[in-house]
Amino acid sequence: MESTQSIKQRFEIIGNDPKLNRALEKATQVAPTDISVLVTGESGVGKEAIPKIIHSLSHRKHAKYIAVNCGAIPEGTIDSELFGHEKGAFTGATQTRNGYFEVTDGGTIFLDEVGELPLTTQVRLLRVLENGEFLKVGSSQVQKTDVRIVAATNINMFEAIKKEKFREDLYYRLSTVEIHIPPLRDRQDDIHLLFRKFASDFGTKYKMPTIRLEDNAVHLLLKYRWPGNIRQLRNIAEQISVLEQSRIITWDTLKGYLPDSSGSNLPAVIGQKKSEGDFSNEREILYKVLFDMKGDLNDLKKLTLALMKNNDGDKVQEENESLIQKIYGDNGEDVMDDDDRDPLEVLQLPQHDSQRPPQKLHQEDKYHFAEEIQEEETLSLQEKEVELIKKSLERNRGKRKAAAGELGISERTLYRKIKQYDL
Repeated sequence: MESTQSIKQRFEIIGNDPKLNRALEKATQVAPTDISVLVTGESGVGKEAIPKIIHSLSHRKHAKYIAVNCGAIPEGTIDSELFGHEKGAFTGATQTRNGYFEVTDGGTIFLDEVGELPLTTQVRLLRVLENGEFLKVGSSQVQKTDVRIVAATNINMFEAIKKEKFREDLYYRLSTVEIHIPPLRDRQDDIHLLFRKFASDFGTKYKMPTIRLEDNAVHLLLKYRWPGNIRQLRNIAEQISVLEQSRIITWDTLKGYLPDSSGSNLPAVIGQKKSEGDFSNEREILYKVLFDMKGDLNDLKKLTLALMKNNDGDKVQEENESLIQKIYGDNGEDVMDDDDRDPLEVLQLPQHDSQRPPQKLHQEDKYHFAEEIQEEETLSLQEKEVELIKKSLERNRGKRKAAAGELGISERTLYRKIKQYDL
């Protein structure tokens, strides 16, 4: 078995990061077997090097090796590309064609961006992985193939499975061994080393002196997040090599070539799209309404306490004008409701009149029977009012304004009655 260092030299892999070394060790260990491998990592980290290492160190190294970018093939033709088709299978199929799995029989096929495969193609691929069988498009004859499959993807496979964009059984068949390639921002010690290698290569290619970075430019290089990873670093090294007259690159010069001029290495804030079934917005609205109601209730408690202590509605209204406006509106209107009730009556507190003499508790009243009848009538009207409010609220669920209009009262009055009757 070849050492990790010899593998790096053979395939021109630059870097000494422990995670990178571990990925290369796993590729070396799994290569002699026929186990399917899934390579994961962000776009531009160099995932395509792993299947080449696996193929070159396997017993299939003398057979064919084909790399297929699944995301670059149209959905309508990908089955034909991978598995072939018979003559006349579809419009334009003027002759029989062999697919990649038939051509690569005995070798290795690298399926890059395997997460982009359509679900129908995933079913065909699963059958190849399970028993090596496939059908050409337009054919009913089962064919056999002996192919080693190495796949790669830059998407989160578990999220794709959750969204039903990728088959779970296919994922577990592909990822018998999973090799993860770390992003460039996690390989701080390798960034400058890679840049120097690219600068040297492009200096030789374009027959010009190799560019070099000043210390502050090196600091900026290490601080940048490199969302495009090694591919982006290589492109920037090539741009600077070709466009800059000075071979010594300063911080300001390098800054002009970085898309994010701030060069921040802080984590980016990513907006998450909420699903249709997410009720977080509704919950936030309800929480706000409840907090507002709690505040209004506390204000009402203060106002009630002041009325109970002073027994003077006009004085309390004058002293607490701002509080009353906050509770009943900011338009400066009086506390009077649409039915011109007194604030004391709204709060259901007895109004004390200092000018009115107190009534005798045991004073004989020859009309006491009439008063009792009046009390019963009041209760009866109250019950009817409660019944009307309930019916109106049921007919106008969630539309308090419409219910108030139907009853011929203001929305504020309806709210108070709901609180009063505990509806």
